[in-house]
Amino acid sequence: MDFYCMTLFPEMIESCMHESITGRAMEKGLLNLTTLNIRDFTLDKHRKVDDYPYGGGAGMLMQAEPVVRCYEHIKEQLGERKHRVIYLTPWGKRFDQREAEMLSKEDALVFLCGHYEGIDERALDLVATDFYSIGDYVLTGGELPAMVMMDTISRLVPGVLNNDDSAIYESFSGNLLEHPQYTRPEEFRGMKVPEVLLSGHHANVEKWKHEQSIERTKKFRPDLL
Repeated sequence: MDFYCMTLFPEMIESCMHESITGRAMEKGLLNLTTLNIRDFTLDKHRKVDDYPYGGGAGMLMQAEPVVRCYEHIKEQLGERKHRVIYLTPWGKRFDQREAEMLSKEDALVFLCGHYEGIDERALDLVATDFYSIGDYVLTGGELPAMVMMDTISRLVPGVLNNDDSAIYESFSGNLLEHPQYTRPEEFRGMKVPEVLLSGHHANVEKWKHEQSIERTKKFRPDLL
């Protein structure tokens, strides 16, 4: 999986994605990350990428030119490879596990991270293919949503997790939350591990896990049922 990020803060994304599971996956060549600073593609000698919006309004707006030129640079690198260009915005489609599974099958994903009050609509018309939101709240920029999406998608790329079954049994797979989990010791401060997990009876263990997933979903996220 190849990730490209168009951003004003490439260091923010690089520092996060090169850690932990995604970092190890990049070392193995399972993931590739290319960050591009949109400021590098402005024609302004002061590297200015924003201006006041027509019609008035609070804040500044990112200009179309540097965004489009940045994407054109990426497109040259991708050649004929199919890819999606994702713009992170509060009015986008809600990102969830199903969307992550679908996007994980792509060869390349390009993330466009807005800032200030957003991006000139003409740039979005020329560049973006998909619009996503990670929740009904406003963030300073698109970098955090992009990292959330890349992290989630990365876990579904074959070989990224040491145990690929982990991705199958995690929360939201099958619209259920993950069941409670336990490790050693068998007893901690008077609280014991459920006996069924110590029984070695595979069918009973799986039945218990499924029942617990249903109960947890009913309690914390009944909207998923």
